[in-house]
Amino acid sequence: MIIFGIETSCDETAASIVEDGVNEICNVVSSSKEFHEKTGGIVPEIAARKQVEAITPVIKECFEAYKKKKGYKKLEDCYKDIDAVAVTVGPGLIGSLIVGVEAAKALSVFLKKPIIPVNHLIGHIYANFLNPSENEINKIDFPAIALLVSGGHTDIVYIKNHGDMEYLGGTLDDAVGESFDKVARMLGLSKYLGGVLLSNKASECEVSTAKGLLPRPMIDQDNFDFSFSGLKTATKRLIETGEHRVASIAREFEDAVVEVLVKKTIKAVEKYNVKTLLLGGGVSANTTLREEILEECEKRKISVFVPPLRLCTDNAVYIASAAYFNAKKENDVKDIVPDPSLGIMDN
Repeated sequence: MIIFGIETSCDETAASIVEDGVNEICNVVSSSKEFHEKTGGIVPEIAARKQVEAITPVIKECFEAYKKKKGYKKLEDCYKDIDAVAVTVGPGLIGSLIVGVEAAKALSVFLKKPIIPVNHLIGHIYANFLNPSENEINKIDFPAIALLVSGGHTDIVYIKNHGDMEYLGGTLDDAVGESFDKVARMLGLSKYLGGVLLSNKASECEVSTAKGLLPRPMIDQDNFDFSFSGLKTATKRLIETGEHRVASIAREFEDAVVEVLVKKTIKAVEKYNVKTLLLGGGVSANTTLREEILEECEKRKISVFVPPLRLCTDNAVYIASAAYFNAKKENDVKDIVPDPSLGIMDN
């Protein structure tokens, strides 16, 4: 089954073509990140406007790439191969979501193919199922625990099978990615999307003078919830003392976050006696998190799957994959509507 995927939940405009949920054939991404760097954050109106400009060229470029790979002479030759159109319906920015949803509806009608709505958060998890040579997906066994860590969400879910999940817990306030970005701003590292820069700065510090000075929120509580707002406040106060280098504070902040994420996730793995752990979301690209998760899981003989770096950020490849594995019924285009506040357990 060949699915054409569309993703426009935030500031990326993306299209993909994926076969049987695992084989990535084409992947095109256009970002308006450079515009938001100037303003120090995403301006929803600009994001949506840029996606209006990009959506048609991105879809065309994706078909062009598919045509070249297949050796077809005309774009029209590609259309017959598509079995369905998948699109992110939420969560995200409402203006951005509308662009993708309406484009997908039009493409579905044009191709005379069914349309599949996809929860963007579920999509992040399915980045682990793509490209068998990269991830050995044949070894992914259910049940599994998934840790979703992104700019807007931090969730732990118990996956019994495709389309059958149980929510275990999540952040009660700020998401982990958002916290990284805000602390990076406090440290003067970046005005926008500074999480990577914070991690890079932390890597410069071998021994932190701030070690142990920040709290590990909710780490010992008997649940799977998180809270990072207090950690941000504590970091701000630590910065204000002027007693520690930026690299030391960055190291201590990252260590605090990773320690909480890892301990809570491993607790879920042990409680539900699973043999598979899946990571997803932009923060799953964090090197320290990957290393700590892998180390703890190796001790317990747990298989860990983390997406390749290029699939940790927003893209349409995992949207098409999630659609393949989770589609339950054929949908009418009139019933497909964007939902900016969609939760990970919402249909």
